[in-house]
Amino acid sequence: MADLEELRKQIDEIDGQILDLFKRRMACASDIAQYKREQGLPVLDRAREREKIARVAADAPEELREYATVLFSLLMEVSRASQHRALDTTSTVVDDIAKAMENTPDLFPPQAFVACQGVEGAYSQIAADKLFKHPSISYFNSFEGVFRAVDEGFCSYGVLPVENSTAGTVNQVYDLMMSHNFHIVRTARLKVDHSLLARDGASLSSVRHIYSHQQAIDQCSHFLEGLKDVEVHVCENTAAAAKMVAEGGRDDCAAISSASCAELYGLSVIARDVQDHGANFTRFACISKNIEVYPGANRTSLMMIVNHEPGALYKVLARFFALDINLVKLESRPIPGRDFEFMFYFDLECPVVAPEFAQLLSTLDDVCDEWRYLGSYLEVV
Repeated sequence: MADLEELRKQIDEIDGQILDLFKRRMACASDIAQYKREQGLPVLDRAREREKIARVAADAPEELREYATVLFSLLMEVSRASQHRALDTTSTVVDDIAKAMENTPDLFPPQAFVACQGVEGAYSQIAADKLFKHPSISYFNSFEGVFRAVDEGFCSYGVLPVENSTAGTVNQVYDLMMSHNFHIVRTARLKVDHSLLARDGASLSSVRHIYSHQQAIDQCSHFLEGLKDVEVHVCENTAAAAKMVAEGGRDDCAAISSASCAELYGLSVIARDVQDHGANFTRFACISKNIEVYPGANRTSLMMIVNHEPGALYKVLARFFALDINLVKLESRPIPGRDFEFMFYFDLECPVVAPEFAQLLSTLDDVCDEWRYLGSYLEVV
């Protein structure tokens, strides 16, 4: 058997041949792109690609069949991306983004009418104060109310929690994204420190009922598991829980909320930092009705429905890989009324002015059934 160095030399020689063949293949792809331009043909030919993959699968040895189909699928992704670049095809979304960049001010607005879920002292309100210097905030009972306030023009912006570093995604918000028109214009990460608040004179040993939002309850699970004879109740918001405890007149009730709500509602802090992890952050999205793309935007959010077939999601991910675009979040949610079909949410890290970003948006129709552009933005930390 040859030694390692000899085997590596053989690999290098083969790789050189593969590179030469790859260059020849891409030159052919360029000629095909020119032909399609002249004949007015689309870049994507699904029938041709299916036929090609089927032939590769049939010709490859059984033990290499899976690897061979993956390799040739990626080759076709790269070839298609090259053809789109040669044809300089752009989608209407790319044009809309370019117009938005021209019309969006250079600075994020310091003042605005903002919709938040909950009441004064809610973490959404704290996030709004972080995003805007002087926001005028209107409060709504539900996340649905925030979406509707923005969509109907009652507020210019809405601030919504989308994920937590401990408890994960806020599923209700992601589900509402499917049924509302909006655009993300900025996101913010907020460090969340939960406290247990109760009326003056109450103590931890006297508490029998604790109220808070489900996300906060999940983030404080270890603390709650250590309490005896305590019933936990879910309510719409952490600040609303504090307000309810303050107005309830009972010493056996407490709320998991921010420490700032203690002063706001005349409560005492009977336990601080009750969250499971010290590094507990919630990410909030600031939404608007229209596209606004501020200078420096380097993140983009997309919603996508892929074909209900094996390898469909892989094709999308392969497109990101081929264009060297970093995927920072992937979330799936079931589509109501469509059994075992999912909407995928992608957060991408790529400057909005990068040429590969426009190229990606111009070629997404090749790899999915439907997609929506949710916005490009900076994240405030």
